[in-house]
Amino acid sequence: MKKKLGHVTLLVNNYDDAIEFYTNKAGFVLLSDNTFGEGMRWVAVAPSKDSETAVVFVEADTPGKKERVGNQAANHVFLVVHTNDCRRDYSMMKSKGVTFFGEPADVPWGVEVVFEDLYGNRLDLVQHNGF
Repeated sequence: MKKKLGHVTLLVNNYDDAIEFYTNKAGFVLLSDNTFGEGMRWVAVAPSKDSETAVVFVEADTPGKKERVGNQAANHVFLVVHTNDCRRDYSMMKSKGVTFFGEPADVPWGVEVVFEDLYGNRLDLVQHNGF
């Protein structure tokens, strides 16, 4: 039996701000942005159109959800983004104002650097050896 992750939920303060950051600064693609009435909205982004897993934004609408925006993994990396060129993506994202924790570094498994989204969630940008 084959299984895979389809979606990962990310709490956001505002759908449009999150779309702007992830698509225009982090280089993700917008997969869907649908409204269903009564304020319901389905927004999904992914690193590329052919990604098997998408990030679905959920607008924080309760005090409990609002407390967790930007801190879903307690200052640990929340998501890992695989790329075939970490240094290229780092340069592009940095030029668009994305905050990084250092510069891309060679590690035993390839090249990696950690960045944060507009809310402070940490993401790891990783280029695996042999990607």
